[in-house]
Amino acid sequence: MKPRIHTPLPGPKAQALLERGQAVLSTSYIRPYPFVPARGQGVFLEDVDGNVFLDFMAGIAVNTTGYAHPRVLEAVRAQAERFAHVCFSDFTHEPTLSLAERLVGRLGGGYRVFFGNSGTEGIEAAIKLVRHHTGRPYLLAFTGAFHGRSLGALSLTASKSAYRKGFSPLLPGVVHVPFPNPFRPPLGARPEEVGKAVLEYLEHLFRTVVPPEEVAAFFLEPIQGEGGYLVPPPGFIPELKALLERYGILLVADEVQSGAGRTGHFFALEHEGVKADVYVLAKGLASGYPLSALLFREELASWRPGAHGTTFGGQAVAAAAAHATLDLLEAGLMENARQVGAYLLRELKAMQARFPFLGDVRGRGLMIGLDFGTQEEERPDLRDKAVELAFKKGLLLLPAGPSALRIAPPLILKEEEAAMGLEILEAVFQAL
Repeated sequence: MKPRIHTPLPGPKAQALLERGQAVLSTSYIRPYPFVPARGQGVFLEDVDGNVFLDFMAGIAVNTTGYAHPRVLEAVRAQAERFAHVCFSDFTHEPTLSLAERLVGRLGGGYRVFFGNSGTEGIEAAIKLVRHHTGRPYLLAFTGAFHGRSLGALSLTASKSAYRKGFSPLLPGVVHVPFPNPFRPPLGARPEEVGKAVLEYLEHLFRTVVPPEEVAAFFLEPIQGEGGYLVPPPGFIPELKALLERYGILLVADEVQSGAGRTGHFFALEHEGVKADVYVLAKGLASGYPLSALLFREELASWRPGAHGTTFGGQAVAAAAAHATLDLLEAGLMENARQVGAYLLRELKAMQARFPFLGDVRGRGLMIGLDFGTQEEERPDLRDKAVELAFKKGLLLLPAGPSALRIAPPLILKEEEAAMGLEILEAVFQAL
């Protein structure tokens, strides 16, 4: 299969559906371009007018195994025939229990699991957990972070002020720290010293504003997602973890977008050689079925029965999809993410030499960001035009951060399919 655009976009059927949506849907929905999917197969999506697109965004890094994967479909169908839902907050059942055991096993034991429906819900559970266990009121997070849009998660989110506008007062006690962006360093630091500068800034906050003994946790994306697919400098996260441990501050790894194999390891934090006290998984965990998992160290399990719960979290069909997803990840998809991701990074860095408006190419595995502009100047106009042109040529992309676009395809992407995407990007960049 190849991308195929045979009608001007949006086609008549897509346009009709978009107009229907304008009459009844919430005005809060975002439509980055007029795409209306009808069906998918592998790494390709067909719209309602029969146009075929190569998917480099996977529903915002959700569709780990692509579309209509037979192993996932088989697992979902088999579980649905047994039962779809019995509230896991009240009643233990398979396959959700064995999924918890499996996730704990990936960390070598010593953790417990709470299941939810989404990344945002997982973050909300993490906020309650760390405050309840430590008795401390403060929470720390990075600027550029995206942790969700419900009220507690939104208080941690700092990727766009527009997300917060009109919703104050938010959760009290949240303090943000500049993210150590090597491409556009904060705090007047040089790129090679940005990690050190951020750690010194954090120590300054502890001396002047936030008593460290009153900080419950630091919420961290190992690779920032909405913030622009930003990779912290080498060695920074281990140094941050050591600093937090000195003050008894917990580390919460938000692996909602970076986890479930996307970077070539099951947890992106594995690249850093450290373990978090708390992990939040969602998005790609169940290949498109709504499921999140909060994993926390055994010692943190101090909240009483009923202190937190959910009706649909850990739903049996979603858990079955997660089992099938983990089977496929362990059978080679994480290795594929490493190999095809390395190929894409290599080819995109070569493009960077030909197209100077590509200021930075970064990422791990199949979590890759292209930043438009220079260290001094962000060019969201070029980024947005690139996304638009790619769509018209049959490639689905999404923006991230002030001036980056994200490449986050299904992890089943083959090298020859990646090459199709690169060919379209080459044409797009030439047009720019």
